Amino acid sequence: MTHLPWEYLFQSFSAAHFHDLFYPIALGSLVLLVVLCVIYAIRSRQLRHHAPYLDLYEWLLWTGIIAFGLLLIFSVFVWDFVFVLTTIITTCAIFVWIRFVRFPPILAGYEQKLARQRYLSRQKYAHPEATIRAKTSRPGRTIRTAPTKRTRKRR
Repeated sequence: MTHLPWEYLFQSFSAAHFHDLFYPIALGSLVLLVVLCVIYAIRSRQLRHHAPYLDLYEWLLWTGIIAFGLLLIFSVFVWDFVFVLTTIITTCAIFVWIRFVRFPPILAGYEQKLARQRYLSRQKYAHPEATIRAKTSRPGRTIRTAPTKRTRKRR
């Protein structure tokens, strides 16, 4: 370190000024962007019937696309380090907020709803003969006989 810590904030984020941070941040954001898209594709297929979980993964996806895309833009177009640092800190805070503040009450409510549905369906089918339909007698039903020569000619 040859400068004071706050002087690094306004230097351009390039390999020349930040040789130990530039490539890990640039390549890491590219890898994390790809991993995030793959995880979203896999989990959205697995959880397609569970809307709250899909919402969670969608929030995480779009937050990641915006953040990692910005980090790639900052790397390619050589912005000041203050923007990179602000983006990293803000993104981490948003990820923590999404996962641990925003969605736990929603997911807990959804789990209670699923438990209630399982309980009610278990009560409904608890009796061994609950799924067997009762036979109903149909009044006025006639027995068909084989067609005679006369009825065959009319057809």
